[in-house]
Amino acid sequence: MNSEFWINWLQKFNRLMWPAIVATIRMMSISMILATILSFIIAIILVMTNPTKGLRPCKWVHSTLSFIVNTVRSFPFIVLIVAIAPVTRLVMGTMIGEAAAIFPLTVGGAPFMARIIENALLDVDPQLIEAAKACGASDLQIVLKVMLREAIPSVINGSTLCAINFLKSTTMAGAVGAGGLGSVALNYGFYSFNYSVLYTGVILLLVMIQAIQLFGDYLYKHSIK
Repeated sequence: MNSEFWINWLQKFNRLMWPAIVATIRMMSISMILATILSFIIAIILVMTNPTKGLRPCKWVHSTLSFIVNTVRSFPFIVLIVAIAPVTRLVMGTMIGEAAAIFPLTVGGAPFMARIIENALLDVDPQLIEAAKACGASDLQIVLKVMLREAIPSVINGSTLCAINFLKSTTMAGAVGAGGLGSVALNYGFYSFNYSVLYTGVILLLVMIQAIQLFGDYLYKHSIK
């Protein structure tokens, strides 16, 4: 009985779980790379134009961009998928599949990550910024070579949190037929009353989250040495 159970489990793992793991990692990786690039651009603009601490204060630019960031962040991911579905079709050419999930994952994750990076940059010691100005550094040099370098530990901590949020969001990607572990656990596990598939998916997600957290902690410890 036990041997039959494990044989069936391995068959289901190879047929369902392994492709779902690959799809989950692919969606999370691509969307996080795109969101990271976008979030750094947003964060730098927010920091540069900050009315009180900015290198180039501009209240209307900061307020407008901040409003957009807060608005997008307020959407739960599943609602965001539906709300920007027409835009997703326009940009990606489809509303189903992994591509249709990557776009809202990127759009929804970038503002959250941008806020984390912005706060990390704004927490840098103002005396370091003044010293860089006195040495003749340009605004972009101050942001990239002074503020960002000092904020790396905080950015790593925040990025770890973002990566975990990206992984959790991919579990809802089944709403657009993107697959992934969440979709398999729900469709082939819960709805089919197949609890071995359900709990295997849950355990795999927990393992992946723990792995991300451990890797983030490792990078953080090395960044503060």
